[in-house]
Amino acid sequence: MINQYKTLSRVLPFAVYILFLALSDYLAPICHSLNLDDKWLYVSRIVVVALLIVYFWREFTELKLTALNVRPIMADLFVALAAGLLVLFFWVAPFPAWATLGSDHASFNPVAGETKQAAFFWLSTRILGAALIVPVMEELFWRSFVMRWVDNKNFLSIRPENTSLYAYIASSVLFALEHNLWLAGLFAGLVYGALYIKYKNLWVPIFAHAVTNGLLGIWVVQTGNWQYW
Repeated sequence: MINQYKTLSRVLPFAVYILFLALSDYLAPICHSLNLDDKWLYVSRIVVVALLIVYFWREFTELKLTALNVRPIMADLFVALAAGLLVLFFWVAPFPAWATLGSDHASFNPVAGETKQAAFFWLSTRILGAALIVPVMEELFWRSFVMRWVDNKNFLSIRPENTSLYAYIASSVLFALEHNLWLAGLFAGLVYGALYIKYKNLWVPIFAHAVTNGLLGIWVVQTGNWQYW
């Protein structure tokens, strides 16, 4: 029962996030019927996930700086910064059609038809959510849970550095399938997974992931490539 609760704490925030995405086409008309902008769906998604992370926080032993965890040092974070930039460059590089799932579409353009104040609010919530909430949620699920669970259902018994090659690759492939740009997602999963294995602290891939997502958001705003959102 205890192990099931620890699993739930890492799975539920991610599952809720994906559920919001899956139901977005059904929830948008409800927003419209209430005279609400459907951009509030993203805000709601991030707020609910953030609340779940806060609720389960005491369960995330891999995020606590105790004797069981290796404290990240500045050198580790510089490597994470470089890794996050590398993933970003790979993510925005041109890809052939076979390297994508589905087709690109402008899924979130907070500027069109909005006042400057409203656009600033939507942009801020999108970038902050992607940079601060999503990396914690996804790294807890994909690296801390899935990557270790593949090796042992009692995943907390597996030290990051003892993760098998099979679990490392399998979790990265599954992470790739979550993204439209699956090849870029595979590369990102391999990089973030390698950081967790190498540095033995989940904050290192979280920081790299935050760098990628945060700077990607700024790049999207500057270039108008809304299809990345």
